[in-house]
Amino acid sequence: MRILLVLLLASAAAAFEPEIPRTWTDEAVKEFELPLAGAGFKTRHISEADYYRIPARTIFRAYPVYHPDREPEGYWERLQTLEPEVAFDRTQLETEADWIAAGELVFNAPTSFGPVFFGVDQMRDRAFLEETGTPIAADGTIPFATWVIREKGQVELGSMGCNTCHIRVLEDGTVVPGAQGNNPGDRQGAKMLAQAARFMGEDKILAQVRQFARQFELPWRTDDLNRQARTATLQELMEAGASIPPGVTARSFTSMYVPPQIPDLIGVRERRFLDHTGLVRHREPVDLMRYSSMVQDMMGYARYGDHPPMRTPEAGKGARYSDAQLYALTLYLYSLEPPANPNPRNEAAQRGEQVFAREKCGTCHAAPLYTNNRLVAVGGFDPSDEERAQYDVMKRRVGTDPQYALETKKGTGYYKVPSLKGVWYRGPFEHNGSAATLEEWFDEKRLEHTPGHQFGIALPADEKAALLAFLRTL
Repeated sequence: MRILLVLLLASAAAAFEPEIPRTWTDEAVKEFELPLAGAGFKTRHISEADYYRIPARTIFRAYPVYHPDREPEGYWERLQTLEPEVAFDRTQLETEADWIAAGELVFNAPTSFGPVFFGVDQMRDRAFLEETGTPIAADGTIPFATWVIREKGQVELGSMGCNTCHIRVLEDGTVVPGAQGNNPGDRQGAKMLAQAARFMGEDKILAQVRQFARQFELPWRTDDLNRQARTATLQELMEAGASIPPGVTARSFTSMYVPPQIPDLIGVRERRFLDHTGLVRHREPVDLMRYSSMVQDMMGYARYGDHPPMRTPEAGKGARYSDAQLYALTLYLYSLEPPANPNPRNEAAQRGEQVFAREKCGTCHAAPLYTNNRLVAVGGFDPSDEERAQYDVMKRRVGTDPQYALETKKGTGYYKVPSLKGVWYRGPFEHNGSAATLEEWFDEKRLEHTPGHQFGIALPADEKAALLAFLRTL
């Protein structure tokens, strides 16, 4: 009987044959994003036909990047001898566990093999890692990048996969995939620019940075703050990057001057909107597949009104994830669990839960998800009754700084209500990372530089401490 049960379980496990949806269809792409606030048009994305003319990305086996002082003896030399090895092979995926493991490969797969935040020299430079505050995992690895071999004898540094921004290294060296990342990417980038300017000349590097910054500009706004980069000096641009803390980044098509907080992807399956501004509705797995493809590869092809895109598709050029890779990635993201919570549900936390209930925090941050999964309109933006119903917009406003919701290419005029789950390991907080800690979030001095969300700030000190104790148990 026991043998029969084992055979039945093994057979069931091997029977996972998913129907993988088509990621990019003309019909779906027309409506998967909310309109941009004040733009007077909807973003037009690359066509389905052009999308599938772009070659699917080949995912090669990746190897860990170690801190120079922690690298095993002979490791770098051994990498030079290895043959390229394709890591993602759909034909070898038989069980759901196989697909999730393949999704982890996609999560860690680089989309860039050139220097962005860092290059080969920087990852092997002790001073660079120390001066930028790059976190090191307990096993000595730097999990925000990988070594990749696409040609024997040529070891490349791969970055800008999901792992570059969505991995967190805790104080004890624990690596948390999918968490709000704490790689100091913009600080690394600023330091790398300074190094490059010494060798290549400031004028050449400044021209490259200004060209890079064009992606942030809003062609429909004459008062676009992102155009400051056109006249900024290299020193000013490097200072802007160096001022961005870990956990926040000027990610593609957002803003160098209003950079967003990096979201925690743990629990993304439960969220109805993606992006701080609720740009994409999340109703089924293909929505996350499409969103992942858009933010990693497709936003550069988008057309804003009558303005030309940053780049145009060419058959056989560029790279995108295959539908199978995106499906595997989605299964992996859906499977992620938070790290073990060390905060006890003690008497203080229980009192804090009572404060949470009395202050009606659950109106927006309802258990068990600790979000109501709705949108809140920002000041200066008035959605129609039809839009309020269609996008489930709350009537109340909280006065949050509207810049990111109005002055970026992800600006819908809304912010989504964030979940409070996992705040004990996350930070900094707010859509722009303006509060470094929970204590700072509940400090009235925050309102001097970060408007909005005054709830809990006026509580007596003992109740505030209890509330914080409760929040850290979530």
